[in-house]
Amino acid sequence: MQFSKVSGQKRQHKVVLYALSTCAWCRMTKQFLEDNDVEFEYVYVDLCEEEDKQKIREHIQSKGGPLSYPTIFVDDNMLITGFRKDKLREALGL
Repeated sequence: MQFSKVSGQKRQHKVVLYALSTCAWCRMTKQFLEDNDVEFEYVYVDLCEEEDKQKIREHIQSKGGPLSYPTIFVDDNMLITGFRKDKLREALGL
């Protein structure tokens, strides 16, 4: 699967965003990260091949997350589901 990378000055954490291309909350999460100059990678799950979609679902569920988007991983150990500016600020030290 092909992740897109968004460069930013804040690189202290590895941030991965799983999003849907048609989701307003996903767009707002992506915009929040960009506005705060956070470097992150993202993939639009709905545009992936079925095999990759299954891998993403398994990864999210293996970390205890629900299958809902946006799903953000911070350093591959903290999982944030939904557009949660408060949780993102806390996790990223913003």
